[in-house]
Amino acid sequence: MTARTAGTAASLGLALVVGACTSFYEIPIETPIQPKLDVSSFRRVLVAGFIAGGTDQVDGNLETVRLLRSQLRSRSGMAVIEAEPLPLAEIAAGNLGPAAQTETPENEGEVGRIRSQQQLERYEHIFADAAYWKKLGEEYQEPLIVTGTILFTTHQRSGMVERTQEVQDQFGRRRTIPVRTYQEREGYILSPKFIFIDGRTGTTLYSESFREEILYEANQNTPALSSYFELMDRLVPSFLSTLSTQKIRGTRVLLK
Repeated sequence: MTARTAGTAASLGLALVVGACTSFYEIPIETPIQPKLDVSSFRRVLVAGFIAGGTDQVDGNLETVRLLRSQLRSRSGMAVIEAEPLPLAEIAAGNLGPAAQTETPENEGEVGRIRSQQQLERYEHIFADAAYWKKLGEEYQEPLIVTGTILFTTHQRSGMVERTQEVQDQFGRRRTIPVRTYQEREGYILSPKFIFIDGRTGTTLYSESFREEILYEANQNTPALSSYFELMDRLVPSFLSTLSTQKIRGTRVLLK
């Protein structure tokens, strides 16, 4: 039997098998993804706070701490520590003494507003201060510490956008066609960096940066906080996959 003859026979056999199947059905499957970081030695987790910047419409530090703590309570096996979010920008700038780390400083205004990634990076040296994080870990029974940076900025873009439009032909039949129009759109960009620190030693175990953006039509009035949560929803699965086994759900088609 030649290669061509064998291929033809195999194709014919497959066609007969498929033809003999009277139905097919889908079954759900789950594929586990192993965590990026081994946290089995930790029993507690502290979402300490974030150096936040960007728009004044959202408190990136407070909202991110609240959201991640809520997710960790239901999706991780560690006890989530309740504590006031740390004002890390002020701490990094040296405006707080060790005895007042969890209090809002009276001279908070001395730290300028963080508007860009370049300004935010001026404060990132605090993440390399192992002594600081070790001392903080001792206060909370040596947990896994989650911290990092959050930049949530406004965004504008103009250009041609493709959308579908429904039309009706001369016979009354409806169909959709692609149409390109010029549009001005406004939205937000969320750029977080999640840093995981060992509360026993103060050293960084793992860090990962993300970037998500969303755009709306210029006349669409979407609150900044709603956009923040919409963008964070996209990132939370990746954040959780760092700490615990996650499952990707899908379906598989079986012939009968």
